[in-house]
Parts: sequence; structure tokens; C-alpha cells
Amino acid sequence: MKILFITDNFPPEVNAPATRTYEHVKEWIKDKDVEVIIVTCFPNFPHGNVYDGYKNKFYQKENIDGIEVIRVWSYITSNNGFIKRVLDYVSFGMMAFFVGLFTKHDIIIATSPQFFTTWAAWGISKIKRKPWIFELRDLWPDSIKTVGAMKDGFALSVLQKIEMGLYLDADKVVTVTDAFKRVLTDRGVDGSKIEVVTNGANLDLYGSREKDFGLIEKLGLQNKFIIGYIGTLGMAHGLHFIVQAAARIKDSETHLLFIGDGAAKKEAEALAKKLNLKNITFLPIIPKEKVPQYLSIVDVSLVPLKKTDTFKTVIPSKIFEAAAMQKPILLGVQGQAQEIIEAYDAGLCFEPENEENFLSKMEEIRDKARYKELQAGCADLAKNFDRKRLADKMLGIVKYVVSKSY
Repeated sequence: MKILFITDNFPPEVNAPATRTYEHVKEWIKDKDVEVIIVTCFPNFPHGNVYDGYKNKFYQKENIDGIEVIRVWSYITSNNGFIKRVLDYVSFGMMAFFVGLFTKHDIIIATSPQFFTTWAAWGISKIKRKPWIFELRDLWPDSIKTVGAMKDGFALSVLQKIEMGLYLDADKVVTVTDAFKRVLTDRGVDGSKIEVVTNGANLDLYGSREKDFGLIEKLGLQNKFIIGYIGTLGMAHGLHFIVQAAARIKDSETHLLFIGDGAAKKEAEALAKKLNLKNITFLPIIPKEKVPQYLSIVDVSLVPLKKTDTFKTVIPSKIFEAAAMQKPILLGVQGQAQEIIEAYDAGLCFEPENEENFLSKMEEIRDKARYKELQAGCADLAKNFDRKRLADKMLGIVKYVVSKSY
């Protein structure tokens, strides 16, 4: 079975879509009957600058850990400005479509939130008469409306109608949350064609370990209770209120550590400087293989999002990695993510963008007895969201769709 997988993000990029796809495909190709071709762009996330060692060429092949990767040209820009981002997405979708026409495959998978990957998969499937799977990681375009990048109007309405048409046309829709499935069925998509494969943690990479005290000393964070965030610092994360709340922290031990880059980082750094905060450190993006090292020095993993109904359907993937390393989670996300954290008692949840509630939960999580209880809950959560098991589940869905097409 040959799989054509279209994704806008892939290693060496380190965001959640790149990690999920890479870790799934690594498991899939262990099956001798499975071949996978990744079609992606040249690595540039999140700054819109092509990584060292790459050039934004028309076409390039490479092999990453046994995975065949085809990189194609796209209009690369930073994650700022709606029009530029759409040009970025559309150009990649068009290039992926043309390259996909000349690959041999039995099935096509396209992953969001880059919405136009699914347009490419749809077009290839029609011309080559092959089944395709829509992997739904984000309710785009609703999510861009939520962060204020797009408003209600004709353009949004057209995109929503196209989105619905793609759901209906796909042979399967694989969502990352049960909430996404409920949204789609409420919109009229047949529930029997929707499968849920959540995100999870690579337990070979993430696991309980001693703190890296050398790194702590290097960063000047000795004797600090570190509340850390590692990932994209984007418009959706509500960092402004976190920085404002940090100005109200009275003790000298609590320290916030933000590692990553994104559209909201400069604004957050500027606010911290304006408030003359000494209890926040911002670090640049780090390679995926170094995330466990940096996560080891964190006492609590911070996972915030803006307060909106759209994000009630989201389960941030970083909660699983933190849980695997037994780092209790301070979650500012309502909905299904909150249900998971509370069900496993793997952290404490605060109301998104509520400074008082955030500070209160921050204080509560420092209680030593409660902290140990939350660590035990993290271990239970990680066991039930093992990425290998989830990859096997998705491969089973792919094989089923292929078998039904013959």
C-alpha cells in the first residue's frame, strides 16, 4: 500500500502538525507492506525564513529517517497578515496538487490546519480516482476568525462552504478530538465516516527524568519554581494576560519560562519589558530533540488559549508530552482538554484570560502533596495516549479505506 501524505509542516520543523505526521509515519513504515511519500514545503515555520541547509527551490527529494520526502516551492512568508498567509497556503496547495499527480499511490491523506492541503488531495483524488482522507487538526477557517485574522463576510462564507464540501467528499475524516466529530455531525456530516485519533506522546522520547541542573544554572534559574511553555507563541494563546498576571506574582521563586517563536512573541516580550518583569524568561525556538531536556527543568507545564467557544473543541498536543514527563499541567483551555486533565487528575484548570483564577491555581499547584497527586495522574494519562498505539489505529483506518476502494 502506497500512501501520499500532504502536509505543510514536517521536520526539521517542530510544531504539532510536523511532529504528529512524522511520528505516525515512522510507525507506519515499520509495516513492510506500507510505503509513504510526504509532500511538503521547505521548512520555514514559524518565522517564514527557510531553514539553514535548504533553499526554496521548485522541487527537491530527501530521505528523513527512512521516510521519502518531496519538498516543493511555495510563497513563503512570516505568520503575519492574512493575505500573505493565504498566498503561502494556496501556492503550496497548487504545487502539492501538481506533484501528487505524478506520484504512484493507493490513497491520499491531507492534514489541516493548512486548509489548502485538502484542496490538493481532493483534486488528485478526482483525477487519479483514488480515495482520500481529510485529517482534521483544526476547524479552519473558524479558527482564523477566532483570533481576529478574518471577519464574517462573503469570503469567510465561501471558505466555510468549501470546507463543508470537502468533509462530505472525503472517504474518511480523521479528527483529533471527539469535540471536532460532534461539530461535524451537527453540521450534517455522516458520523460513520468520521474517526477520532487524538494526539499523544512519544513515550520513547518523553519520560520521567531528573532535572538538567546544568541547564538550570546556564539560564540562571536556580531555586526557581518554573512554570514553562514550549511551543508556538501565537495569536491564539492569550499571552498578553499571562504577562500581565506575572506582574502580580508576589513571591520571588515563581518564574515563567517561554520557549518558542510566533506572531505574538514580540508583543509579549515588549509588554514584559514595559512592566519591568524579572520573573519571565523568553528563549528562542529549540530543536525537537532538545524539548525533553528543557521540559525536564520545568515544574509545571503551562497550556493557555484564548477564551472562545472555538477552542473548546481543541486538545493541545503539549499536554501529552508534559504528562509523559510527569509535569503537572496548568491548563487555560475549556472543553474537552479540560475534561481530560480533570478525568486523569493530571493538572489544574483555570478560566482562560482570567488573571485572578490563573494566579489562584498557580498557587494551589505548588502544594507539595497536591503536586505529587498530579504527577501520578500525569503518568496514567500518558499511558493511555501512547503515540505508537494511536499511529496503529490510524493506519488501520487507512488500510480499511484502501480495501473498500477495490
